[in-house]
Amino acid sequence: MSGTRNLAIWLFSCCAMVMCMTIIGAITRLTESGLSITEWNVVMGALPPLNEAQWAAEFAKYQASPEFELKHFWMQVDDFKQIFFWEWLHRLWGRTIGLVFALPLLVFWMRRQIPRTLKPHLLGLLALGAAQGYMGWYMVQSGLVDQPAVSHYRLAAHLSLALIIYSYMLWLGLKLWTERPAAANSPVMFHPFPAHGAAALLCVAITIIWGAFVAGLDAGLIYNSFPYMGDGLVPAEMWTQTPGWINLFENHASVQFMHRLLGIATGAAVCSYAWRGWRATRHAIFAYVGIWVLVQIGLGISTLLSQVWIPVAVFHQFGAVILLSFTIASLQLPRRPR
Repeated sequence: MSGTRNLAIWLFSCCAMVMCMTIIGAITRLTESGLSITEWNVVMGALPPLNEAQWAAEFAKYQASPEFELKHFWMQVDDFKQIFFWEWLHRLWGRTIGLVFALPLLVFWMRRQIPRTLKPHLLGLLALGAAQGYMGWYMVQSGLVDQPAVSHYRLAAHLSLALIIYSYMLWLGLKLWTERPAAANSPVMFHPFPAHGAAALLCVAITIIWGAFVAGLDAGLIYNSFPYMGDGLVPAEMWTQTPGWINLFENHASVQFMHRLLGIATGAAVCSYAWRGWRATRHAIFAYVGIWVLVQIGLGISTLLSQVWIPVAVFHQFGAVILLSFTIASLQLPRRPR
């Protein structure tokens, strides 16, 4: 197996771990576990409490937080252990991703197996990973001050940075996997509509960001019907805050409406892109893109109708990563030279 294939497998492995992280992160948020650890200890924090005295000390720190005082005042140590587990696992998995990326990177680098043009990209990914660790703590801090909820802006930034890292690694991995000399006289399949694909990818990304706003504001717990929101398609309190534009970011009903609207618009953009790509190339990746965007819309509606039932909501977030992956993979076909 060539060196570039080994590098690609390593990057794909890191991508798989980030995909798992989106599941763990979704469960952590939906079970209200994210504020259970009130300190950021990069080294010693990798170990959970190992005896009752340590558990009592951690619980005492949590009891001083706004979340315990205002929401979880009924909890005992055994209840606390359940939410502590998900946040601890979330942080441990993040540390593990960092090691799985950094240690092989060091080995590949020392063995001079990394192409010169790839080195800046990998160092950039390493820096982004470090920034993501800090962003996670910056997000948690916002829920430890006055209100027992993290800032939905910081939550969206945390998720967005995770998916930027994931997309970057996937893109590099796919390039490394497909880079090989073309045989003489072999036909090359060029991407028929790269601009349309880029627009579809942008639509997917924006919809995911508004999904993070919905999650951070718990806006999915209202208007659990589809397509109507109350007596109409648009909620009655759509523009109740001033200035008007702030409703799109902070009004619970408006944020949910925007996510619905973006989901439908993204579905149309992605389906048209997938259909055009399939007709032009008959490449299976376009079929995957078109089918999965419909699945993802169905998961979004199911999440809403189920009043954010955790298994469905987790699969909806995971489905967004799958759709993102298929769309990125579809753009890996080479562009036709001018």
